[in-house]
Amino acid sequence: MALTALAAPGYRQGRMTTTIVGATDGDVARAIAAGADTAEAAETELYRRFAPRVRLYGLRHLRDEDAARDLMQQVLLLAIEKLRGGAVRDMDMIGSFILGASRMLAVNLKRRDRRREALLEAFPTEPPAVSAAPAALDEHELEGCLSTLAQRERTILLLTFYGDRSSREIAKTLEISEGNVRVIRARAIDRLRGCMGAGERAS
Repeated sequence: MALTALAAPGYRQGRMTTTIVGATDGDVARAIAAGADTAEAAETELYRRFAPRVRLYGLRHLRDEDAARDLMQQVLLLAIEKLRGGAVRDMDMIGSFILGASRMLAVNLKRRDRRREALLEAFPTEPPAVSAAPAALDEHELEGCLSTLAQRERTILLLTFYGDRSSREIAKTLEISEGNVRVIRARAIDRLRGCMGAGERAS
């Protein structure tokens, strides 16, 4: 029996979905990379198969539901973008690619959190009396204030808070003494505090 014009698209979509659901992970990856008619269904299927696994990985390593969900979204979007761009060489190893991406992005999320904690400790802000929540650090203002510092001051702060480098490592890199590193860092922090305090007063 011939399908009507309205029924045909739905029938084809149903066949595509059934085919994708029963396919291997590699077949799903190849359908996304090929950009064929089944690509949209393949992306949905890839998400269905791997999103729960990435979320569990995030919970195990990040120990936070919101962070785990952020990781899940970032990893699956990255995988789909790489597949669309032809950057995944072995489609049958898409599971290993997603696991590797999960590890890499989880490490980056941990580093980001450590940087924020270190910056908040270095530049504490008094919370408003009417609120129990701590005031958020204005990262745009911080970047602007960083740009006003001397090159060596800025370098030492970035190596300390963003590079997780010790005073000894920084001293070796810049070929100066550890004591000099600590003096320059303390002076730079004082200047940053003054710059950010001036911004708060102006507002």
